[in-house]
Amino acid sequence: MIMVIIMRTMIFGAGTDLGVHIDGANLGPVQLLNDIKAFYQGETYLLERDTDIIKSRNLSDRRKNEYEIEKFNSTLYKVMVDKIKEEYFPIMIGGDHSAAIASALASAKVNIDVGIIWIDAHTDYNTFETTVTGNIHGLPLAAINGYKNNELRYYHDGKIIQPSKTVIIGARSIDEAEKDNLRYAGVTVFSTEDIKEKGIEAIMDEAFKIAGYKTKGIHISYDLDVIDPDIAPGVSIPEFDGISEEEAMKINEYIINHMKDVLSFDLVEFNPLRDIDRKTEQIALNILAQIIKAAENKKKFEQKTYY
Repeated sequence: MIMVIIMRTMIFGAGTDLGVHIDGANLGPVQLLNDIKAFYQGETYLLERDTDIIKSRNLSDRRKNEYEIEKFNSTLYKVMVDKIKEEYFPIMIGGDHSAAIASALASAKVNIDVGIIWIDAHTDYNTFETTVTGNIHGLPLAAINGYKNNELRYYHDGKIIQPSKTVIIGARSIDEAEKDNLRYAGVTVFSTEDIKEKGIEAIMDEAFKIAGYKTKGIHISYDLDVIDPDIAPGVSIPEFDGISEEEAMKINEYIINHMKDVLSFDLVEFNPLRDIDRKTEQIALNILAQIIKAAENKKKFEQKTYY
C-alpha cells in the first residue's frame, strides 16, 4: 500500500510599500487575498505595515525606512518559519520586493540548502553603498545572498542562499555599480534579451539546474514588473521592453511542471494604484491560481506501508 501525503498550502500577504518611494504596493496583497477567496479556501495570514509610520520618500535618503522594513520582515519571517516547520507550502504575496528577504530566508532557515530563482526586471543587488535611489526594494537579493546588507537580515540565524545557487531571469535595468556586485558575487543573470533569443524553456531549464544543484529545492520570487508595462502597468517601477503575458505564463507553466523542486513561492510588486483596467490584477490572479492549484496537489512524500 502506498500512502500519499498532500502538502498543505498557506498564503502570506505582506502589505508593505516601505521599500519604495512610490505608494500603493502595500494594497496589492489585500486586493489579491480578497480576489482568491473565489477559488481558495485554505489558510491565509496578512501582515500590514504600521499606518502610523511616516514613510520616507526623500530621494536623497539612502536608507529609506530601513528600521521599519527590518521590523516588518522580522515578524513575517518568524511566522513563515513556524508554518514551514509545520510542513505548509508557503506562498507570499507582496507588497514590494523587500518582503522577499523574509520569505526566502524563512525557506532557507527550515530547508537549509536552498537555491533561488529571481524573476524580475531588476536584479535587486544593490547595497547601501551602491544604491542610487535608497529604495530598499532594490537591495533584497543581495541581502538574501549574504552580500553585505547585514542590517536587513539581523533576525535570521540560519544559512543564507549562496550566490552560486542564484539565478535572475528577465533583468533589463541594472545600475552600473550593481553590475559589479553581481559579477563579484557570481550570480547568474539572464536578461529579457536572453529570453527572446533562447526561449523560456531553455532559460528555465538552465535556471533550475543551477538553483537546484545540490540543494533541497528552490525558492521562486516572481516580480510582476518583469512583464512589459504596456501589458501589466500596475507596478511601482515599470521598465519597458519586458516579456509578454504569454512568456510570463510560460514561466509559470514551467514552474508548475517542476513543482516537486519548488519549496516556496513569492508574487510581488502588484500596485493597484498604478493598474489600468485591472490588467495587472488579472495576470497576478492567473499566476496565483495556477501556483495554488499546483501547490495543493504537491506530494510532500510517498511512503510504502507493508502489512
